[in-house]
Amino acid sequence: MNCQLAHQVRIILKIAFIFAASSFVRAGEVEVLHYWTSGGEAAAINILKQMVQDSGHTWKDFVVTGGSGVQARSELNHRVLLRNPPAATVLKGESIKRWARFNYLANLDEISKREDWDAKLPKVIADDMKFEGHYVATPVNVHRSNWMWVNKPILDAVGAKVPTNWAEFEAVAKKIQKAGYPVIAAGNEPWQDATLFESVALAVGGSEFYLDAFVKHDTSVLRSKTMDKVFEQMDRLKPFLAPSTGSEAWDAATKQVINGEAAFQFMGDWAKGEFILANKQPGRDYICATTPGTEGSFIYVVDSFAMFKLEGESKIEAQLALASDVMSERFQIAFNKAKGSIPARIDLSLNGFDQCAQKSKKDFMDASQNGMLLPSIAHGMATTEQVLDQFSPSVAKSWRNGVEPDQAAAQLSKAIRYGVYYLQ
Repeated sequence: MNCQLAHQVRIILKIAFIFAASSFVRAGEVEVLHYWTSGGEAAAINILKQMVQDSGHTWKDFVVTGGSGVQARSELNHRVLLRNPPAATVLKGESIKRWARFNYLANLDEISKREDWDAKLPKVIADDMKFEGHYVATPVNVHRSNWMWVNKPILDAVGAKVPTNWAEFEAVAKKIQKAGYPVIAAGNEPWQDATLFESVALAVGGSEFYLDAFVKHDTSVLRSKTMDKVFEQMDRLKPFLAPSTGSEAWDAATKQVINGEAAFQFMGDWAKGEFILANKQPGRDYICATTPGTEGSFIYVVDSFAMFKLEGESKIEAQLALASDVMSERFQIAFNKAKGSIPARIDLSLNGFDQCAQKSKKDFMDASQNGMLLPSIAHGMATTEQVLDQFSPSVAKSWRNGVEPDQAAAQLSKAIRYGVYYLQ
């Protein structure tokens, strides 16, 4: 009897050991590099952190400050050189292809096929997540760059309507300025100036001009009279810039609009996350409208987690769980409600999303059909990191320093050409 009992105990202990060992393998740490540090962004990323923890894994923050991601790229380069990459990194567009080309990214085909990502994502986004036909990244959301955020009480106070083109905007801006209100809130960072610039370029030149200049980098277009007109329009906006708050950050400018300290901000819909955090309601406290002259067009930005090759079964398990969580309905809905964007998945209903998100989804789908879906150059969707590093400072320097439009266009063309031929 005692021998039999001892045998049973040994079996139970063996089974317990197997379960414990398998649980240990499954539970791993997932380190994520991101630069989402504003109030709305932090609230959004906390949703993913909780999901990772709920699945039994450990989240490790690798936070780099600075909304443009420039510093994050530097930190990532350093970590990869040390052969110690994070499990996932926020990357966009061509940056994903670059790391995949160097064979640093993990193959996600098994999980993407099991969860049928191809059926859930629009082709333009799925293609951005792939390298040579293989998934290497997961899309978090779709942002729109060509948004204008309007303080509704200020607009009501001067009896003005939302401007739909730049001539109307200048007329409204003068009324607002005459009434004693600051007009345009803008942080003094090159990428913020570039965000406004790409929308102005689209409004002035149209979609074909935009693609020729910022995707194809056609020198004749970059040096054209149309590009001169883009800089001329930018110059006409400078007198309406609100006084500096002492902060260069984009979310400080958003708070100016939220608090009635400025009437407008030109920024992607990550700005809406700050309005949400401040309990402001679209249509009542603020208005989301497309940047003047760009109705019907959609300049898109897709935040993505590129998954780096890892060693260690537990780390790989945690990484795959993260990829699955990012593509889940629960995450796509909750995260994008908090961040101000719309889900990357097109199979999800936007019931419960606000009117800004509803408009964004409709405009995205319409633009997809009409050839008006355009990748953002200011946010790395249209070009390489090397071109982007030249583009934004060139735009900002010319605009802020009052360079003549034809000279500004020439300098931009030279900067982009340098970025195209720069080898890293």
